[in-house]
Order: sequence, then C-alpha cells, then structure tokens
Amino acid sequence: MKKKTTISKVNKETNKQVNRRDFISKTTLLGAGMAAAPLAFAGSNNSMGEEIANNPAYLKGKRMLGTLEVSAIGLGCMSMKSGSYNPPRDKKDMIPVIRGAVDLGVTFFDTAEVYGPFTDEELVGEALAPMRDQVVIASKFGFDFSKGKRAGRNSRPEHIRKAVEGMLKRLRTDRIDLLYLHRLDPNVPVEDVAGTVKELIKEGKALHFGLSEVSPETIRKAHAEQAVSALQSEYSIIQRALENEVIDTCAELGIGFVPWGPVCRGFLGDKFNEYSRFSNDSRLAAVPYFTPEAIKAHMEVLVLVREWARKKNATPAQISLAWLLAQKPNIVPIPGTTKLHHIKENMGALNIQFTDLELNEFRGGLEKISLLGVRSFETALVDQ
Repeated sequence: MKKKTTISKVNKETNKQVNRRDFISKTTLLGAGMAAAPLAFAGSNNSMGEEIANNPAYLKGKRMLGTLEVSAIGLGCMSMKSGSYNPPRDKKDMIPVIRGAVDLGVTFFDTAEVYGPFTDEELVGEALAPMRDQVVIASKFGFDFSKGKRAGRNSRPEHIRKAVEGMLKRLRTDRIDLLYLHRLDPNVPVEDVAGTVKELIKEGKALHFGLSEVSPETIRKAHAEQAVSALQSEYSIIQRALENEVIDTCAELGIGFVPWGPVCRGFLGDKFNEYSRFSNDSRLAAVPYFTPEAIKAHMEVLVLVREWARKKNATPAQISLAWLLAQKPNIVPIPGTTKLHHIKENMGALNIQFTDLELNEFRGGLEKISLLGVRSFETALVDQ
C-alpha cells in the first residue's frame, strides 16, 4: 500500500528540510570515529553485533573487506576528472579534495580505467602518491577501448594483464590493493578471470580481488578459484534489489560489500526535488528512477529520510549512509563528491547509530512507499 504523503505535504516539508552545510560543524568524527551500529537487515536473525563489537578494526572506525582493512566510508572518484555526472573538474581543484579526504580519515579510494577513460586513475595516482602506503586504492578492468571510448567488454587473460600494467603506471604504484572485474565478459568464464587475478596477486601486482554487479552464482564460482574480498554494486535506501541473496551471500563467504550510489546519485542528499529535470546531454536523464514521475514518487522516501535526519540531528545524506552501515558490518559505502565539505559531512555518518527497533520502524516506512524505475529484485540473481 502506498504511503499517503501528498506532494503538497512534500512542499511543506521542504521548508523544514535539513540543510547539508548547517550540520557539518556538528558532525566531525568523535575520537577515532565509531562506526554505525552493526545491525543486520531488519527482521533477520543473523545479527553480527557481537562479532563486530569484538573486532579491533570496528573500534577504530574501520571495516573489513575480506581480509582488507579500510575506512568504514570510502571515496568514489568517478566523477572528478571524467565528467561522468558533472562537468570535468580541474586537477588542481580535485587533488586537495582527495588529500583532504585522507586527513578526514578516508583510507579507501575507488576508481577505474573506464572513468574518462583513464583520467580519474591519473588523478588519483597523482593525488595519493605522497601518502601511498597510508591508503587503499581500488581500480577496475573489463573493457576494451577504441578512440578514447569504451568499446565492449573484454576480460581475456592477456587483456587483463595489459590493463593492469596501464593501471600501475597511471596510479603511480607497484600494486593495486583491490583489483575489480568491472563487468562480467560473457565470453570469458569468471573462473578464468579469477585465475588470472590469482596469478597477478602471486606476482604482487594486485593484493585483493573484487567483483562488480554479478550474481550470487558467479560470486561463488569466482570465490572458489580466488578469494573475493569485495563485491561492488549499486545499493541505497531507494535501490535495494541486492538484498535478494547478494548481500547475504557476501556475508556468508566473508566478502565485503561496497555500495556505489549510496546517496542515490545525490537524491538522498536533498540535491533534487519534484521539479528537477535533466537536459538530454546529462547522464542522469537516462537513469530510470530520475524520470519526472519517479522523482515525484520518491519524494516520499526523501520526506522519510528528512524525518530521521531531524530525529538524529543529522543531514539526509548522513542518514542515508548510516542506514547502509547499519545493515551489515561488512558494508563499506563509497559516496562520490567533488567537494571536501561533503566528505566531512559524509564521515559524520559514522557517529549515527540505529537501534533494532529504529531499523524496523525505518524499514516499515520504506516498504509502504511505491518505487519507480528501480531494479527488480529478480535482477540481483543475474549478471549485469
């Protein structure tokens, strides 16, 4: 049943909404930055609270992706130089953002060869070179390129090796801490991909193996060949399809789960409203849950998030990240931004905790809201 929040009510709520910047001064990390309460999905019986409470990494505001320790919130570097969701930013403006993130406690930085292509790897490499041994760098392979553009999927072993050599040069490093398969190549068995990465790990050119947007079956096949440290997929309060077996499979196998789009491309950070429209040349114009009808429907979700933000003296973006952190202790979101004050705000989510009762109440509110343009739960069982 759909929640009976009308758009007129949404407009009234807008006048009372929490401003992102108003709360930044209130949300600096407390001490070392305690992570959000490590609670499982509401209604689940496999709570990991005791396990994580006794984990030294948790007590330091860290989380584990398999055996890889990272900050509980990472930084997605996709849109900094590549212009994926915004005009390309100047390198001189983005390097201080990345280095400032390290100062704020971020140790986990995510990029890929396809971003640009190549421009964001170059940026991340230059920015992190002075503190390379203090951080974890993740990058992804899996595509062919022609004339500076993506040209289909390619995960043949020889291509993976060539891609990694390019990554190492652009990232100014001798190893990729977390090497992801970006998208599955239907022409190459995932076991062959995992085997190639296994060889690269033996050679020291990669340290850990990751997958992105694959099914539970594919996760298990790859993990049997080479231990998978992390799975990356879109997951947020609005986009919840991965709750269908994928996240539980990761928890079962000791694999970390890394949500991209954790603030729903800015929507859950109160960036848009029911009147927002996108030009045809904007990547957001092609996102199914950003049609005018979908945005209007999802304002009910934003109203709910704002309500929790007021309850917790936080911002909507912080609530959105804290909710993710509270679902499973192996979840490490990687919100992207080009602004240092947003990173500071995001890290404030580590101070927000939810009780079991609050999580049940939150999810109960979510389940009353009809969503448009989101992935169906069945898609989680199919490689993307």
